[in-house]
Amino acid sequence: MEGKWEMSVYRKRLAAGAIGAAAMIWAPSAHVAAQAQPPAPQPHEHHAPAPQDKPAGHAVPHAGHDMAAMAREGSGTSWLPEASPIFAFHGTRAGWQLMGHFNAFAQFLRESGDRGASQGGSINWFMGMAQRPLSRGRLAFRGMVSLEPFTIPGCGYPDLLASGEQCDGEPIHDRQHPHDLFMELSAQYDAPLTRGLRWQLFGGPVGEPALGPVAFPHRVSALPNPVAPLSHHWLDATHVVFGVMTGGVYGARWKAEASVFNGREPDEHRTDFDFGALDSVSARLSYSPVPAVALQVSAGQLTEAEAGDHGGPRVDVTRTTASAIVHTGAPATRLWATTLAWGRNAEAGHSSNAFLLESALSLRDRHTWFGRFEATGKTGHDLGLPLEDDSFTVAKLQGGYTRSFAARHGIVAGIGGALSASIVPQSLAATYGGRVNPGLAFFVTVRPTRVMM
Repeated sequence: MEGKWEMSVYRKRLAAGAIGAAAMIWAPSAHVAAQAQPPAPQPHEHHAPAPQDKPAGHAVPHAGHDMAAMAREGSGTSWLPEASPIFAFHGTRAGWQLMGHFNAFAQFLRESGDRGASQGGSINWFMGMAQRPLSRGRLAFRGMVSLEPFTIPGCGYPDLLASGEQCDGEPIHDRQHPHDLFMELSAQYDAPLTRGLRWQLFGGPVGEPALGPVAFPHRVSALPNPVAPLSHHWLDATHVVFGVMTGGVYGARWKAEASVFNGREPDEHRTDFDFGALDSVSARLSYSPVPAVALQVSAGQLTEAEAGDHGGPRVDVTRTTASAIVHTGAPATRLWATTLAWGRNAEAGHSSNAFLLESALSLRDRHTWFGRFEATGKTGHDLGLPLEDDSFTVAKLQGGYTRSFAARHGIVAGIGGALSASIVPQSLAATYGGRVNPGLAFFVTVRPTRVMM
């Protein structure tokens, strides 16, 4: 697999250019943020919360723009609760507001059982954003990259019962694939339509359509946790698509939007662009009844989303999701972030459901406890079993803790660990070496501190 991921000279230069461009945004932003830091360290609530919490669009609002609408922007055009912290470097240059976000782990993962494995590596993502007023609205550009194609060996990191995408021509199972080098390259414009109503356009060569909840790298409830959810491909796998256009309208508490996009899963070559026809569609309705809550329902038709069995034609998927995200507490002392979500994938002759409950509690910018429970329906094909059409319900329970240290130069570091239990039905006990297989993780992590508004 490593051989297949060797880049040509052109791709190396392309990757270096992308990382260099991000650095150009973050460097001046970090300088301004460092100058603005007060003498005492600022709360980095929820230790792992939000350097990505609302990375994509979460910038300091300019005059005339609805602060509440800005504060709740998550991945793509999705919404977090307004009562969400902001973790980023920020500053201004030549009339542009600049923000930089990152979330990086250096981890060791161990999954037990007959399908378990051990691996060290780094799970990470980095984002830069620049925005300015334009006419009566706001123009924003975003870029997001991950170095996981170089820091995660082989077909991905150990994650028992995970599935999705392909490697070496076979479905990936019991591992989580690395992110692509380019996770987002997008532009967004929004402006007033009438009193109390705004319109928004979003799109680019790499981005996220209006489908599913806020993606897990951007959720406050997931950020302390280095491991991706099992339900990722039922909820938010479209957070990286190669080609997307979204239009929507929104008011103070609601948002309606629709997208056309390329719904095909990226291939195993993580450093290139996997462009395709914009022949998938989705729609999403979001509602925030109070500042602490963000709700959404969405559905999409993903054309040729997944590779076919044994080289057969690609498979269409109809995906339906619903979710609730709740943030409570005061960021300076206590923040409790919880996500409850359901997703359903329907293919020709088969459908399956996934349920997720994840939560993270941070106290005084020092102690963060996090947990996740999932139950997901998977086929033998998903899990790489001979009886490909059989269906199974599998589950995973995980809990962990992170100890954060005092902020230095606008960055907070922490050290943590987690334990998990992967649960399979009796019919799979022999394959996995038992009905319950424990796993563990140790990691160090770094993220920006909270921006002071």
